[in-house]
Amino acid sequence: MTAITAFGPDFPFAYEEWIAHPAGLGQLPKDVHGTEVAIIGAGAAGVVAAFELMKLGLRPVVYEASQFGGRLRSRTFEGTKGIIAELGGMRFPISSRGFYHYVDLAGCESRPFPNPLSAAAGSTVIELEGQRHFARTLQDLPPLYQEIAEAYDTALREQAAFPDLQAAVRDKDIAGIKALWNPLVRDWDERTFYDFIVNSKPFQKLNFRHREVFGQVGFGTGGWDSDFPNSMLEILRVNLLRLDDDQRYIVGGVENVLHRLWNLSVPCAHWPDGTTLASLNGGATRSRATALTRAGDQIRVRDQWVNETDYPAVLATCQTHLLTTSIETEEDLFDQKLWMALDRTRYMQAAKTFVMVDRPFWNDIDPATGQPVMSMTLTDRLTRGTYLFDNGPDQPAVICLSYAWMTDALKVLPLSAERRVELALGALSKIFPDVDIASHIRGEPICVSWESDENFLGAFKGALPGHYRYNHRIFGHFMQDQMAPEHRGIFLAGDGVSWTPAWVEGAVQTSLNAVWGILTHLGGQSAAGNPGPGDLYPEHGPVDLPD
Repeated sequence: MTAITAFGPDFPFAYEEWIAHPAGLGQLPKDVHGTEVAIIGAGAAGVVAAFELMKLGLRPVVYEASQFGGRLRSRTFEGTKGIIAELGGMRFPISSRGFYHYVDLAGCESRPFPNPLSAAAGSTVIELEGQRHFARTLQDLPPLYQEIAEAYDTALREQAAFPDLQAAVRDKDIAGIKALWNPLVRDWDERTFYDFIVNSKPFQKLNFRHREVFGQVGFGTGGWDSDFPNSMLEILRVNLLRLDDDQRYIVGGVENVLHRLWNLSVPCAHWPDGTTLASLNGGATRSRATALTRAGDQIRVRDQWVNETDYPAVLATCQTHLLTTSIETEEDLFDQKLWMALDRTRYMQAAKTFVMVDRPFWNDIDPATGQPVMSMTLTDRLTRGTYLFDNGPDQPAVICLSYAWMTDALKVLPLSAERRVELALGALSKIFPDVDIASHIRGEPICVSWESDENFLGAFKGALPGHYRYNHRIFGHFMQDQMAPEHRGIFLAGDGVSWTPAWVEGAVQTSLNAVWGILTHLGGQSAAGNPGPGDLYPEHGPVDLPD
């Protein structure tokens, strides 16, 4: 059976096939070769777009406000080689074929992520309201958990056209996808995830306890109560594209994918052999972009040192709120409907707390129970999710003591790293009273709260009911042929621009949209036999909802 990929459903386009096609993405007029274009942000969207624009013969000039990698941020523990904490993206579903195209190009290795109840985790402990359950598979848990899983599967089948819709995605059947998905958009845009659950017939046969446990533990990777207020369309896409299943991590840190692309030499139009993004940028990115203004038919970028450069095209991959808080953006660069969409984009909070330990001591067996002394853990306590990373024999191991979202993330926002660790250890001691985790900790903890970072102001987008129209405007902004001249030449990309926020595949797909947009804006066109996203967008683009 063909594997499901992130094909649509709003815009069904096979990005992974487009970028792998032997004809390439397109051609630019020769007099445009070597032209500088600005890329704001050296995260996944920025580096992927810069990489493809370099191949087309342009000179991408990359600006970065802080750390190369964006939210693909792999922090190495002090004094180690390759022992890392993944502060941003850390688990990558195999359906993200566009992203894995670049993983393979970069020569990076991936392995199964130790999610709850997965073989990679080995064992899982779920502890809610003081009741503890040890499990290796769903079948090891009490019937309540299986009832929840069955109810959710039934609700998807009865209310959301599963599994027919998933079969259409698997088969890349565009007409089939549109016939099933477009009516769901009209019906579900203004309904929440919780509304979907509570009003589904399968869950109505159950009780509040089932909904409560579903929110705490969820399916796949953990609890979903933080997403209960979100638009159900956001969750349907995750289910449909199997973004919450079959996930892997990148050995040595996902940030390496971008560093390797930065230094990777590939055949390019115009540029000589051996050219890399690093060489085109003098070995380093430019500083923080602080202003965007119109300068005739060019767009002027000012950096933090008040250096100004004019470009015929600019790609902004930063989170949209930065266009009003950190970057002085001329209002006329976007029309007012797009500004409404950019300003209303909602970002969710997320916090992680990591420690390095001397060894994977959790593999020790408790002689009294015959079970590992500690397991991957889901709980209603402060930690919410605790993940265990075994780096192999004779290597330190890593524990993500706590991965929490929204209210749970805000609880630790003002706290020091040391205090966060103390609270996490206190919570875990209630679940594993005989395990002295602190005795194994080495070095300093590593923590992140994305909402407190001035360069992000949140972890990822979480669309609310009624936000479909906003997402449609932002995602489709790369189609500029019908725009007023004063709005052309500036492009947007990133997972928050995509239909699948929080997933790097969304960053990849929107960056490729922008590549097509910049290619055509500068007088180029797609390669013969390999139409790009903008060539097919008028026919296969997202359904319009009336204002």
